[in-house]
Amino acid sequence: MKLKTGFEVKKARIEMIPLIDIVFLLLVFFIYAMLSMVIHRGFKVDLPQATTAEIDRKDYLSITVDKDNRILLNKEEILLENLSDEVIAKAVKGTKIFINGDKEADLGVVINVLDTLRKDEIKEVYFETKPVEKSTIEEL
Repeated sequence: MKLKTGFEVKKARIEMIPLIDIVFLLLVFFIYAMLSMVIHRGFKVDLPQATTAEIDRKDYLSITVDKDNRILLNKEEILLENLSDEVIAKAVKGTKIFINGDKEADLGVVINVLDTLRKDEIKEVYFETKPVEKSTIEEL
């Protein structure tokens, strides 16, 4: 005599929820692995601080003067004589132009950059700073 347990009718099936969990974890693992392999190429610039600094980075051109007094337009080194032509070629109407000056850069170089832009009727130029930390404000 054969006893019925109820398992004779059930067929094997693949559960989808654990499979989805595993696929999702693999996806997250590969995304983090790819992000860790990205090489960030940039220049270390120590920005001065300002109490009225705002962060607004939509469409803009960045002119950087590093501590070695090199002038960079969007991370590409450029001569002061060619700066206005390149800015006019790359800027669309309404594009903001930011000047990043390292604390150790000569002020004269930064003023020459600003003066060169103003000679060619580029008036919408801003200086980029970083916000002051609370402990620094108390010291001021």
